[in-house]
Amino acid sequence: MRVMGRCRMAVFGLTLMTAACGSSESIGEGEKVALLTRAPTPANEFTPVELEATIDNLVAEMNENPIQPMHMAILLKTMTGFFAPVATGANRAMGELGVTGNVFAPAGQSNDGGESQDIQTEQIKEMVASGAEGIGVAPFGDGQKEAIEEAVASGVHVVTLDTDVAADKRALYVGTLNGAAGATAATTLLEDLPPPPGTVMIHGHTVEGWADGIDRTVGARQVLESAGYKVLATQAIFAGDDQFDLDWMKPQFEAADPPVVGMVGLFNISYRCAMLAELVGKPELPVVAFDFDPKTVEFMRKGRIKATHTQRQYYEGYIAPYIIYGIKIIGLDATKQILSPLMMGDASRVNIGVDVVPGDKVDEYYAFLDKIGASE
Repeated sequence: MRVMGRCRMAVFGLTLMTAACGSSESIGEGEKVALLTRAPTPANEFTPVELEATIDNLVAEMNENPIQPMHMAILLKTMTGFFAPVATGANRAMGELGVTGNVFAPAGQSNDGGESQDIQTEQIKEMVASGAEGIGVAPFGDGQKEAIEEAVASGVHVVTLDTDVAADKRALYVGTLNGAAGATAATTLLEDLPPPPGTVMIHGHTVEGWADGIDRTVGARQVLESAGYKVLATQAIFAGDDQFDLDWMKPQFEAADPPVVGMVGLFNISYRCAMLAELVGKPELPVVAFDFDPKTVEFMRKGRIKATHTQRQYYEGYIAPYIIYGIKIIGLDATKQILSPLMMGDASRVNIGVDVVPGDKVDEYYAFLDKIGASE
């Protein structure tokens, strides 16, 4: 199935917008093959150079082969908040590729409840039945494993985004590798720490049951311990208000031996590290954070947070259709080979990395997100 000249972004069948699509017109004998062409990415200090170069290399290799029509779908958890830039990137990429492409999410749902999971499972099955050759899906969890496995068994190329499933259930995963993200945050903090000895407090995750949170925490711990610091990893308390978490963190901070010389927060509530520093009378302590919560931005503008680390949601959505199309055109192994610079030794997981945003570059980063259409 082929729709030339347009692609649709939809939420559970509801059309949201129409975008111009790429050029891969059918050709007659003797005609010159049209090439895939990416829209220029604005040059900026935050542009992920290696990621951009890898996508260019994938396009160059695909252009060595005849362009083929393809029907694909990108299935997200929601179209709002974190996933809004993902949808923007996916829609733009499908437009450049000229494929029949749709972006879906459970209508009216913005959480990980059972109803949303059931809707997404049905969406996967519907896309397979409608002839989709490739699916990118941000699964809610184990509930989608069976549907994904059935899609793969039907010959559909499945790429997971944001949340992964077992490696044998899909072709590739695309998103932030949490161990590497935690290591990046710790490395950023090292630049502002005094020489050891000293304790570094990690506002992370220490309880079994959330592998991504543990991976991010372990990644940060390894970097800091290798640099000679003692690490105090405290469990971030997502339930309750800021004060509840601060009351949990404060006695651990005060009991640290040797004293705490810096803090790194690994989630969207990591601005609480800066709040804790003020609470204990040490606002000068180096603090680095994660994500771009308004409170984090406020502390960055005050000079209380040295830097934050943000996930590249736009690129997560943008690269997925290129990967799916690459698997069709040049095969999975050749696609993996081109993507290998982003895989960090894991031949099934593509790491899109994180943006490191210094505290004095907030406005510049906002401008960058606006330029690429990645603002939430």
